[in-house]
Amino acid sequence: MITVFVTGTAGSGKSMLTKALYDWFNERGQDAITCNLDPGVLSLPYEPDVDIRNYVDYAQIMEEYSLGPNGALILASDMIATRLAEIQEEIDSYNSDYVLIDTPGQTELFAFRESGHYIASEMRSDSKILLFLFDPKLCNTPSNFLSLTLLYASVGLRLKLPRIAVLTKKDMAREDSSKIIGWSSEASSFEEALSRSDGEKSLLYSKLFSILRSLSYGVSLYPVSSVTGEGMVALVGEITRIASGGEELLD
Repeated sequence: MITVFVTGTAGSGKSMLTKALYDWFNERGQDAITCNLDPGVLSLPYEPDVDIRNYVDYAQIMEEYSLGPNGALILASDMIATRLAEIQEEIDSYNSDYVLIDTPGQTELFAFRESGHYIASEMRSDSKILLFLFDPKLCNTPSNFLSLTLLYASVGLRLKLPRIAVLTKKDMAREDSSKIIGWSSEASSFEEALSRSDGEKSLLYSKLFSILRSLSYGVSLYPVSSVTGEGMVALVGEITRIASGGEELLD
């Protein structure tokens, strides 16, 4: 069983990519299931096979503990870890090839709280892979792209899983996507863009980017569209390569 954790900032397309991967695998005869780990989500583009909302009631937590939406989400996310044994039992009952874990919309709830680290490390699986989604509309300036690259590195360090950087929404932002891919693959292109847009800060940003690349925490982006299916062959190929014992993605 291969477990794929889909992470990224709010609105980056985690649920849509979860659905696209689910459809991809099952249409090709590989059994995949979906697991929703967001207790506060109201609707999803797929019907989850395993749903944390059956174990943790977000609305009830707000009422019982007199918490606002954010406080209730934090407590609900922490409570997920206490139900991991039951969640694992339900996942195992499917005996699937792939488990696609759709993590909470707020990345920090999964990546930086102890409960998320516990789930990622303790969930049983033959292989685990972390996808981190880059939203092209959120990282279409050099400074924003660097900020997301730093977040990608931080999430990878925190969860300690083989990782793949995915540039989503290729069909919606082709011009931005091409520009961002150029930044990720050519340091000189990124440095040039920095010098034009960020003035005196460009040197600092450039050094940060160089350090990340030297430590293998730069990004080699896999551009995909969850709507048209563009890029899915390459992304699934990389998932398969890592799951079969290939080295962690390096830059």
